[in-house]
Amino acid sequence: MGIRPANSIRPERSELLMPAGNLQKLKMAVLYGADAVYLGTPDMSLRTKSDFSLEDVVEGIEFAHKHGVRVYLTLNLFSHNKDVPKLEQYVKTVRKVKPAGVIIADPGVFQYVKEMAPELELHISTQANICSWLSVKFWEEQGAKLCVLAREVSFAELTEIREKCPDIKLEAFVHGAMCMTYSGRCMLSNFMSERGANQGNCSNSCRWNYKVHMRLKDGTIQDLELNEHTIDMFEFLLEEGVREGELMPIQEDERGSYILNSKDLCLMPKLDQYLKLGVDSLKVEGRNKSQYYVALVARAYRMAIDDYYADPENWDPKKYMEELDTVQGRGYTLAFHEGRLTNHAHNYENTSTMAEWEFAGFISKVEDDAFLFEPKNRIEAGDVLEFISPYSRETMFLRIYEFFDVNKGQTVEVVNAGLKPLIRIPFSWFDQESEDLIRQFPELSVVRKERPLTQEQWDRLKFDKEGSKIEQGFGSEKRYFELRDRLVASTEDARKDRKFKTPRIGVEGCCGRGCNGCLIFWNDPAYAKARELMKSKKQGEMLAKNSRGKAESVAVAE
Repeated sequence: MGIRPANSIRPERSELLMPAGNLQKLKMAVLYGADAVYLGTPDMSLRTKSDFSLEDVVEGIEFAHKHGVRVYLTLNLFSHNKDVPKLEQYVKTVRKVKPAGVIIADPGVFQYVKEMAPELELHISTQANICSWLSVKFWEEQGAKLCVLAREVSFAELTEIREKCPDIKLEAFVHGAMCMTYSGRCMLSNFMSERGANQGNCSNSCRWNYKVHMRLKDGTIQDLELNEHTIDMFEFLLEEGVREGELMPIQEDERGSYILNSKDLCLMPKLDQYLKLGVDSLKVEGRNKSQYYVALVARAYRMAIDDYYADPENWDPKKYMEELDTVQGRGYTLAFHEGRLTNHAHNYENTSTMAEWEFAGFISKVEDDAFLFEPKNRIEAGDVLEFISPYSRETMFLRIYEFFDVNKGQTVEVVNAGLKPLIRIPFSWFDQESEDLIRQFPELSVVRKERPLTQEQWDRLKFDKEGSKIEQGFGSEKRYFELRDRLVASTEDARKDRKFKTPRIGVEGCCGRGCNGCLIFWNDPAYAKARELMKSKKQGEMLAKNSRGKAESVAVAE
């Protein structure tokens, strides 16, 4: 990884497309190797969670172009009548910032933008559910320059689409969360919490706490063992934690089960196939992910892509997977690459993310003789920090024994990120101090540290990795079940020592949304007005009832 010329656009080859949830993440994506970034704003793309202002967009595009990186803007909502009047202002605004493309899903919106701003390059979003070459041909005839294929498209299908549609650019997801819906069009969030997923307000209903139930399809009661001969006699249902008694069927067909909480998509083990085929754009999901995620994922795929083009015959994904393993996730899956989503793609028991490493912070400013470091997690005296350069594959380690907090003007032994400290790290502390060292670590360089894991967490990581190996064709089913048994045992041990934690009791740490039965929301006087508004809806009634019941049970137990 070297410093790219300031005004160069990469030659014709597969582009690495990274998400940009805010201006800082955009800059990190650019620095750590993205060929292009995609973003939106509330006033321009109608995405309610965007942290971009128009000024941020302008600054971000200027920064990206300075580094030879393209910028695409999103307008991939499915419009309601109330949204139509906003489109005129959107077109006026987007013409001013001059992006490399606009990502659209709605056919009406597509036609509107095409007529009002014919000079703009239009891309078709994954929300349009493009699963065949026929759909690609349709959009090509309408004037689209690129189609983002649905996550459900297998590599065999992608190959056929590429052969039949050689004159339009194709984009495929290679990394990130798998929306367990039809492509990315989530209806669960709307149905279960009245929050529009496709307007950036997803409540992540697919990751709530669910139980799996089974019963005979004919309604009778029989003492039957579940095996390959009797499985068709049963139906399987899900019960969400705050909707006791409401059972939702799990759908299954010849391709497999369709259930919630997939592992994260990661096609790094098969990336060479996509590069060889000539997929124009390789897309990473995650506009709501952390700065650390954006930087480290971009870095891993940048190295992998560059190494493939340098020596395709000897390309091996192993070292890039090791880099991706430092990023918190729910385990990795090849998803629909082979055409079928296997049981190894699901994470039935756990929805949390974890990794052996965590985001320590980033360099916020480079002074004449020191870095100013902004922590993002707790750091204690004696911790080893690993500095990750955007311009070099070599990293740098530093054990720190004390921290000078610039804001407090004093030295401390423990740094808590929640207090927003600013730590000064002199260059003289580094053994390899030099002018070259300083140049390798500009502002926004990422720093990580090893994360202490419990036995249960270690066992979960090993279990998830073995499932991923099996998907790739070289794992061991025997070892997989051994690791599963080990995980079950360590989970049970952890539960014996675990105190009541979730749903939490008290008033600290609530986001104010009343998510998934959060008891903090239902106890804090600050959210009284919000509670009254939510109680008027069915969801609010159930959440309030459930929270009271759990609070009472906790009180009795205590």
